[in-house]
Amino acid sequence: MTLYVDLAEQLGARIEQGLYRPGDRLPSVRALSLEHGVSLSTVQQAYRHLEDQGMATPRPKSGYFVPPNRQKLALPKINRSVQRPVDVSQWDNVLELISIPPGSDVLQLGRGMPDISSPTLKPLLRSLSRLGRRQSVAELSYGCIHGDPGLREQVSRLLLDSGCQIPYQDIVITTGCHEALSAAICATCQPGDIVAVDSPSFHGVMQALKGFGMKALELPTDPLTGISLEALELALEQWPIKAIQLTPTCNNPLGYIMPEANKRALLTLAQRYDVAIIEDDVYGELAYSYPRPRTIKSYDDDGRVLLCSSFSKTLAPGLRVGWIAPGRYLQKVLHLKYIGTGMTAQLPQLALAEFIESGHYEPHLRRMRSQYTRSRDLMTDWVRRYFPVGTRISQPHGGFMLWLELDSAFDSQRLNRALLPHKIQIAPGSIFSAAGKYRNCLRLNYAAKPDAHLEEAVRIVGATVAQLLDSDH
Repeated sequence: MTLYVDLAEQLGARIEQGLYRPGDRLPSVRALSLEHGVSLSTVQQAYRHLEDQGMATPRPKSGYFVPPNRQKLALPKINRSVQRPVDVSQWDNVLELISIPPGSDVLQLGRGMPDISSPTLKPLLRSLSRLGRRQSVAELSYGCIHGDPGLREQVSRLLLDSGCQIPYQDIVITTGCHEALSAAICATCQPGDIVAVDSPSFHGVMQALKGFGMKALELPTDPLTGISLEALELALEQWPIKAIQLTPTCNNPLGYIMPEANKRALLTLAQRYDVAIIEDDVYGELAYSYPRPRTIKSYDDDGRVLLCSSFSKTLAPGLRVGWIAPGRYLQKVLHLKYIGTGMTAQLPQLALAEFIESGHYEPHLRRMRSQYTRSRDLMTDWVRRYFPVGTRISQPHGGFMLWLELDSAFDSQRLNRALLPHKIQIAPGSIFSAAGKYRNCLRLNYAAKPDAHLEEAVRIVGATVAQLLDSDH
């Protein structure tokens, strides 16, 4: 165990034991350095670790404090309806969510958009600008179907943090995680096949299944630990499932991190029934704990896990650079990429490789994790303050999405229409289900830096929810 983690755990234990109460000022960096005989930088790393876990809050020129107590709201319920394969619907509602152009005056509280205003992105913008001015053959050529070798080497190195040892030759750069997931689905399934998914689930995967003529089987999903392994085993016994698709780390939209024992047990089930696992890890590097959780892929010894991710959530979606480690399906994925988008644009790949190799990526991630942790806590407080009593709320352990569950008769699509005059948009819960379940739920994004304007928007959403509920009674 490293020195700073050991120190953070000692401080965390004191906080848990009540030696430091909510609102108390924690010892200064210098005082802890002298007390434990460690460097100032070690203490600062320890405090950043506590900050990522939500156990310490920095105040400018005042030091670190224990956050005030926050009453935990009830978690969303687990949907235990009868499980059967269904055709995917909800495209019109998804299209409505993604059709608002950037720069419009609508506050999009439902989009999966990270904060792209951080100063830690400036080196990336400089790289893009410099490479764009250079006008060399490298930036303007087709490049390799696998993707830029330099970027693949950097991705291979980053994967070590998730427990994976994947050579760069086994990684394919894609045009965002959407292409990676689509390629993974087509490489493992045929039209008419059944894919088991977590529920609620990312709407992009749902719509990919719809477009490819496949059926989704939604599995009961715990808001803290992920899909029910018992339900999955029963489904594998009953149905000819070809693939399991899920987001086990920093799930979208619930925010949970599946325990490592569950990840291993899920892989064992997949091996027993000989099905593929399509693992979406696009939020994995935004886990608030350190070290980041292992992927299911890290336990894979027979190549059945297709690991998909991108830089869209950690850096910026406009880069359109993702990747896939497809294991035994490498050749199929390469062919699907060739007949799909062909080569991914060279310029952003080269800039990303330079950004990571120069050491800018990890400081950016650290800053974002810290910001998103604080934003989660603030958004949770605002929901408690402005939404009706009885609202259920997720407890994200990473990423920047909050999932809310309201009265069972509530309609979040109706809420979106009522918010139009206020120029606010949320993501209705029904788009996260193949069959349109979760109409009484919604997803909120807390990536943006919290300010009075954002708080007012949350207040308006909560007040509108209350008005709609009152009108129904």
